[in-house]
Amino acid sequence: TNCLTMAWRLFKNLSEEQQRYEKQLIFEHPAFAKLCQQLLRDARRMTRGDLVFSLHAVVHLGVPQNTLLVQTLVRVCQEKLNQLDNRCISVLATTLAGMDKDKNVSALQAGLQLLVEQRISSIRDIFILQNLMKCLGKDAPVFLKRKLEMAVMREIDGLTFPSALRMFLALAAMNYCSLPILNACSKKIQEDVHDAPFRQLILILEACHTLQYRNVKLFSALADYVNSTAYLWDKRQIILFLSACETLGFQPRKLLDIFTEKVTEDPEFLNLKNLLIVLRVYSRLNYVPRVQKHLFFETLHSCLNKCLPQISNTELLKAVYSLGILGYLPHHALDVLLQKDSKDELTLSDDLKEQNTVMLRCVKTCMELDSPSFTKPAFVLTENLSSLVSLNLRKAQEALTELLGGENMFRQNVRLPYKYHIDFEIRMDSDRKKVLPIAATDDHPDSRVQRLAFLFAPMSAFCLGTTHPQGKLAMKKRHLNKLGYHVILIQNKKFQEMTKEDAVEFLKGKIYSEDAFSFPEATVQDNN
Repeated sequence: TNCLTMAWRLFKNLSEEQQRYEKQLIFEHPAFAKLCQQLLRDARRMTRGDLVFSLHAVVHLGVPQNTLLVQTLVRVCQEKLNQLDNRCISVLATTLAGMDKDKNVSALQAGLQLLVEQRISSIRDIFILQNLMKCLGKDAPVFLKRKLEMAVMREIDGLTFPSALRMFLALAAMNYCSLPILNACSKKIQEDVHDAPFRQLILILEACHTLQYRNVKLFSALADYVNSTAYLWDKRQIILFLSACETLGFQPRKLLDIFTEKVTEDPEFLNLKNLLIVLRVYSRLNYVPRVQKHLFFETLHSCLNKCLPQISNTELLKAVYSLGILGYLPHHALDVLLQKDSKDELTLSDDLKEQNTVMLRCVKTCMELDSPSFTKPAFVLTENLSSLVSLNLRKAQEALTELLGGENMFRQNVRLPYKYHIDFEIRMDSDRKKVLPIAATDDHPDSRVQRLAFLFAPMSAFCLGTTHPQGKLAMKKRHLNKLGYHVILIQNKKFQEMTKEDAVEFLKGKIYSEDAFSFPEATVQDNN
């Protein structure tokens, strides 16, 4: 056992390439075969500690799971399960967490779960609790997850930075979002974030995504740390961090600015894979750099042109679509895309067909509406889809009715050209002082009439913790502006939380506010 354990300790500190080489040397060494044979003979006579540490070592050294040695050790662990102390249970749990499910492993895991249920009140070590959580995983019954949660909360005051990180990963393995534990861990991580290796930052963000845990303070602390130490990190590492933030819908503005400078100064690192990630991040988070924005987008465009010979049809569509969301038209790539479309080369399997059709339609809409030659139409052909509104818009309908004096003063569920849809539309006089009846403006069209479009969007359509719209919603807002609408974006969840009186006052402020009629910030396309 000591020999195997020492081999594993030396082995785990090597690089992946060294591990492959050393593993081959270990397996070919004649003494290793003898050692395994001796272990197989003595398995049932070993102490409980030697047994679980031997299994842990051979599994992590890469001995195949279907060998007689590993299966024998697993079966002996089953036989001696009740004799294991808490430390041995922890080692066994760590080992099982890394093994594939088979008949013997599943049986041992089931037995371990029963043992944990009996002993959980006596386990005071947070490290052991974390190992058990990882081992039992998402299939553990809810009552056991709650018992583990209570056991952890008893010891939560002893959290260190490493144990806070491991707790995030343990909860992610169980797919159990315990807010009290996560909040305590987040606080500890924010205090000691300067101690975190880069890989651990990514693991924290990935765990948050798995658990659907959104903590703006935590994400801001991690982003600020990466931002302040950006000179230490490789550009590819920053891309990984930005990609993890994008998955969470979190926009680290300062870091995006720093990364923009790195791209414009040295774009050579942007291979096709990295370029596609950067385009996805900036487009979804709707981030147009405040400085050097044209240079940045021209740099991305140039990198995309270099990748055109090896890019797949789907990747080309995604790249052009991402730039289109940001209001930038990459002309050469666009020409190549449209040529492929005309030859039906963009046709894909059924699982991607619908997604690609939507992206292609958006690209063609951007070509038309974001073109410098596009002029605002005097009138827009619209259609009422239905007089009924969905339940989550009923409150808005009632508030508008009370505020404006009747349903004849607004339209609901309106369909526009380019397959756009707005929740409510109202019309005002040219001085923006008076709301006009819909029928009157339909009967006597007047280009001076001001049109307001209300979009009630879910929180997921905005960057986390802000009212900054994400890419697709921002593109829709931009295009509705081009069609002559003043767009009012409302976070529907917060609106639903208002009292009826507050909702009416809120909408009144939006309708008669000067902000409702301010035009959006310049996009990159304005000077393209």
